[in-house]
Amino acid sequence: MAVYFTSDTHFGDPRILRIDRRPFNTLDAHDAALVEAWNAVVGPDDEVWHLGDFALGPGRDRIRELLGVLAGTKHLIIGNNDGPETLAAPGWASVGHYAETEVEGRRLVLCHYAFRTWNRMGRGVINLHGHSHGKLSPIPRQYDVGIDAQGIAPVRLDAILASRRRRSKPESRPEKSGT
Repeated sequence: MAVYFTSDTHFGDPRILRIDRRPFNTLDAHDAALVEAWNAVVGPDDEVWHLGDFALGPGRDRIRELLGVLAGTKHLIIGNNDGPETLAAPGWASVGHYAETEVEGRRLVLCHYAFRTWNRMGRGVINLHGHSHGKLSPIPRQYDVGIDAQGIAPVRLDAILASRRRRSKPESRPEKSGT
């Protein structure tokens, strides 16, 4: 069993194509691509923590349909755009505003929102969040797991941690020649 993280899928939310400039011509294409990407990496025995803003706009039946076709055991950390139909939908193994867990030997604090400080922060605990759509400058041990920051498929913790290392490597610059 593998554990994955994602956030801010915004299934059925027509604003998302415009606001976050996601590269899809239609909302149906957006939603289909997210489902395909999810199921390409997540297996039926895997676990997915969705850190909020699962869907906004579709009705109860569409939300249930989405949860039914997405692979894995799904946990929802409630986001500001998760309405009553999302929260009440069968298909969530758990629903809450906050969670603390351990994955791959690392302690994690999960919330839709990025924290300025969190439980056992000084002891290496990592904060995973969504909400900021890749636009918030992180602090140490804090990672945005939303699809605008990590890509449209859910990601494993090792890939999340590596994402910062890849971005923080200094770019090679050509040497200046003296004239």
